[in-house]
Amino acid sequence: MLFSSTTFLFAFLPIVLITYFIVPRVCRNAVLFVFSLVFYAWGEPVYVVLMIASTIVAYVTGLLADKTRKGDKDKAGKLPLAAMLFAVVWNMGLLLFFKYTDFFINTANSAFGTDIKPLGLALPIGISFYSFQTLSYVIDVYRGNVKSQKNFLHLATYVALFPQLIAGPIVRYIDVAEQLEERHETLEKFSQGVKRFCVGLGKKVILANAIGELYDTISAAPREQMSVCAAWLGIIAFTFQIYFDFSGYSDMAIGLGKMFGFDFLENFNYPYISDSITEFWRRWHISLSSWFRDYVYIPLGGNRKGKARQCVNIMAVWFLTGFWHGANWNFMMWGVYFGVILLLEKNFLLKALGKAPKAVRHIYALLLIVIGWGIFAYEDTSALIQNLKNMFGLGGLPLIDDNSYFRFWLGQNALLLVILCITSTPLIKKLGEKLSAKAPQIYSCVCQPVMCIALLVISSAYLAGNSFNPFMYFRF
Repeated sequence: MLFSSTTFLFAFLPIVLITYFIVPRVCRNAVLFVFSLVFYAWGEPVYVVLMIASTIVAYVTGLLADKTRKGDKDKAGKLPLAAMLFAVVWNMGLLLFFKYTDFFINTANSAFGTDIKPLGLALPIGISFYSFQTLSYVIDVYRGNVKSQKNFLHLATYVALFPQLIAGPIVRYIDVAEQLEERHETLEKFSQGVKRFCVGLGKKVILANAIGELYDTISAAPREQMSVCAAWLGIIAFTFQIYFDFSGYSDMAIGLGKMFGFDFLENFNYPYISDSITEFWRRWHISLSSWFRDYVYIPLGGNRKGKARQCVNIMAVWFLTGFWHGANWNFMMWGVYFGVILLLEKNFLLKALGKAPKAVRHIYALLLIVIGWGIFAYEDTSALIQNLKNMFGLGGLPLIDDNSYFRFWLGQNALLLVILCITSTPLIKKLGEKLSAKAPQIYSCVCQPVMCIALLVISSAYLAGNSFNPFMYFRF
């Protein structure tokens, strides 16, 4: 079930909200847990068992990994470490089995000429997210950063919580532990949640879906319609699509969390205004970047063991970041691509960039970001290579095709592209803040409600009349 679907908007969500707020407070986690299972089972009823099994493993290993549980660290022995390691093996084992088995089989068949039949397993929705969440919970318990959760329902609610289950942000237990025990739902927080949800819905349905249709049209166009400019326009379209698609879903998740009294951390912070790739990765998918930093980069030694070791650690993290996104070589190439750029920036490029004008730094970052999405977009290696050749004039294509397909695509989407450029910056937010400061009553009582209603109505009309409504991070 998608957040951006009429079933969710006009059936599932209203029923959950009504049930949640009419039951006694002590029952609200149970309501969230049950409806989260329904939400997950809507698309994959079989894999609910897998998610519950992961929750049970996290609950048991969390209790065993809690070295302070009995108040005597010395008597804990090796059991906490063994429990933590079992949680690592379980979660990484699930990811490797369901997400990468066929990739390993196909790679072996290609490399050694074998004929092993792929398993053809369906990827459980959200497994990349809830595996990281349960794993971080057990590790944090083992480190002593948080106490183990003794109430199974609280932990199960955290793992299955439907607002962030299928696409994040990756919510760490340590950030919501107190909220699972006790949270305060208020009318103000609920209204903030509604506004945030409507903004996310608009980003996803009105913007991401619209520009996604342009990318699909160009990527499927026959060679005679293609040109160098068209290849760049297609990847620029993808660049906007993946941002508004994923950040829109994150906004909806954060908004839904607020409706139920939760405060989730931000996941995006206008990444396309960055002046460097280092800054870009501080603004893009923040929950994933911070997860790899805290649970991979720092445990590997971070920057504490010399420059050479730091470079190795950075490349390891970025290879794994690409690998996390999917079982295809292009994702690993994408991760290594950004890892190399980050190494170059850390060692000398940032100093050189600091002397350049801001506009030059911004163009530099955007160019590398768009090229990166050009690697990410194509899972077929031959298509990936061909498109990169097309972008850089090595594919035998004209700059602009004779039949003016590029001009037609650009003209048809010019206004949309301008809107995307504006909304990918904080400009509208700053204008809203200025209006709020000058006329708070008008802004809060008129402008914001009208905007939310307009976004909801337009999005609903779009969903009712258009079947093009993919969600890109379902496959990750």
